[in-house]
Amino acid sequence: MALFVAALAIWFLIRVVDVLLLLFLAVLLAVYLSSLTDYLERRLRMRRWVGLMIACAGTFIIVAGLAALIFPPVVDQTQALVSGLPQTLTNVQNVMADWAQRYPFLRRTELADPQSGLVAKLINDATGYLSSSLVPYLRAGGKLFIEGVSVLVMALYLARAPALYRDGVVSLVAPRRRAVAVGVLDDAGATLRAWLTGQILAMFVLGSLTALGLLVLGVPYWLAFGAFTGLVAVVPFFGTIVSTLLPALFVVGTGDWVKVVAVIGLGVLVHVAEANLVAPLIMERKVSLPPVLTIASVLVMGSLLGVIGLIVAVPVLAVTMVFLRHIVQGEIYGDTSHLEPAVLKVSGQFRVPKTKSSG
Repeated sequence: MALFVAALAIWFLIRVVDVLLLLFLAVLLAVYLSSLTDYLERRLRMRRWVGLMIACAGTFIIVAGLAALIFPPVVDQTQALVSGLPQTLTNVQNVMADWAQRYPFLRRTELADPQSGLVAKLINDATGYLSSSLVPYLRAGGKLFIEGVSVLVMALYLARAPALYRDGVVSLVAPRRRAVAVGVLDDAGATLRAWLTGQILAMFVLGSLTALGLLVLGVPYWLAFGAFTGLVAVVPFFGTIVSTLLPALFVVGTGDWVKVVAVIGLGVLVHVAEANLVAPLIMERKVSLPPVLTIASVLVMGSLLGVIGLIVAVPVLAVTMVFLRHIVQGEIYGDTSHLEPAVLKVSGQFRVPKTKSSG
């Protein structure tokens, strides 16, 4: 009977995974809006619904203003980039073939054949994955609109009265475990807030520094590449690799290898600075995830959910780690040394970790 119930639960989760994904996106948006609303409510002593309206209106004005300022030149550069892509790929292929023919062990490979179209194949393979993931969403315009509105409405309700929904979740837990549930939810909320803050700042810093650096180096389409770098920063490791190598690939067509190295060095320098200065300053220890688990999470979520899975992979992993810390380590193993004192106090587990006696 237990196996049947478990199998039924797994089947149900698989069937509603799209709905759960929308709910998680709504939670992320609600965490952002709720953080702004809490600040306005605390600092300006205004009613919560007024603070929420101001947070929504302010966000819309900022996003619309940035879009009006940046979107037109980015679109122009992107259109120019796409229109010149065939010739650029041909130039890159010729330069790579000329370089490969200088080395005996590469002369018999496709890389040494300027007619092989190897570079174009690599680009097509990369874009094919994105197209296969995005096209279903773009084709289902009505469904996409309904789901987008649903996420927005759910986020507004969650941000309007977060305590109501938190108390509802806690009420589903056995009374003697409710203090632990409160600690888990508080820790998860703080973790998501830290991730959102760090991610927004990281996207802005990476995009701005990359665009500025490429402009100084004289790389064409510098603004489009900068915007692309900021967008793909949401995908750790893989976004870094792509956003670093893509502008370098376009510079290869010029045959200026010094500039190619400079572009790659710029990408490495910008991402290292962000990873060691921006991220630790904003995220602190709340989103400190093991790199191997992060990469595995991105691969798994990308395989299951496509592009959307790549975007939510890190926050899903961060929340999963919160549950593991509290439930597995804290409750099952009784190890609370990894929890912050404030969380221990909320969950009723505040105590000094045991140390070895000298006797």
